[in-house]
Amino acid sequence: MYEVYFHHFTQKVPLTEAEKDLIKSYLSVKKIRKRQYLLQEGDVCKSIAFVEKGMLRSYTLKDSGTEHIVQFAPEGWFISDLGSFLSGEPSNCHIDAIEDSELVMVTRAASDELSLKCPAYERYLLKLISAAYVSLQQRVNAINSHSIEDRYQDFLQKYPDIALRVPQHMIASYMGLSPETLSRVRRRIAGN
Repeated sequence: MYEVYFHHFTQKVPLTEAEKDLIKSYLSVKKIRKRQYLLQEGDVCKSIAFVEKGMLRSYTLKDSGTEHIVQFAPEGWFISDLGSFLSGEPSNCHIDAIEDSELVMVTRAASDELSLKCPAYERYLLKLISAAYVSLQQRVNAINSHSIEDRYQDFLQKYPDIALRVPQHMIASYMGLSPETLSRVRRRIAGN
């Protein structure tokens, strides 16, 4: 365990063995089954999860009961409600497993303490939060300025593994479309 986590970490920030051991002492491992919740709306998000194996999703529910997927997280990705994690306020989203998953978890208290004790961890955390912000900004810009067809093709290009592992209705939810609309988009693209 922790192989994927530390591989991801060291691609962004170099680590000594002592730093690696210190960080590992603050982490925990959690296994969750397909459809099991990691976080439910109304609960405070107390941890950031790194996906070692499997896939999770973060989503909100509209009053009508319709899901809107905010994020997919396959192996090598982090998932959390950062707003709730950082503020201590209740979450407005759900996080559950799309597949049986193994996670590396870090709590807020552990993360804060690690940031003080290990500058490499603090640099890594800053890079993660910065990347999440840039990704969110790019997604909002794409929604506002690209056609649905372009957004779908961009999704397939950026996330081919996710596109093969999740049902089309989840991709539609992520894109803010009905499954029927996504089906029409796919037919138009295939016809070109």
